[in-house]
Amino acid sequence: MTTRISAKEAKALLQKPKQSKYRAKPTEVDGIRFASKAEARRYADLKRLERAGEIEALRLQPRYPLIVNNFHVCTYIADFAYLDKNTDREVVEDTKGVRTRDFIIKAKLFHALYGREVTLS
Repeated sequence: MTTRISAKEAKALLQKPKQSKYRAKPTEVDGIRFASKAEARRYADLKRLERAGEIEALRLQPRYPLIVNNFHVCTYIADFAYLDKNTDREVVEDTKGVRTRDFIIKAKLFHALYGREVTLS
C-alpha cells in the first residue's frame, strides 16, 4: 500500500530550506552554534583575548532584564559580556549586521537602566 500526498505537500518537500531574514548563516565554533559567521568570528577573537589575559569572565548570551517602574518591559540578550582588564569594566557587546528597531530601543533602555552603552562589533 502506498501513501499519497497532496500536491501542496509535495511542493513543500521540494522547496529549498528557508533563509534567515537577514541572510545570516548559522556557524558552529567549539561546539557552540552562533546565529551568524560574524558572531562566530567575534567569539573566536574574544577567546584569543581571554587566553592573552586582556579580558576575563567571557559570557555568551547574557540576559539583562529591562524593568521600568517595576514593570518588566522586556529582556535584552546580548551576544557577549566580559571584563576588560585594561579598564576594569564590564563590556556588553552585540554583533550586528543590521541595526534593527528592536535593537536600537533595547540598547537605549539598557543604557538608561544600567548606565552603560552596548558595544557593537
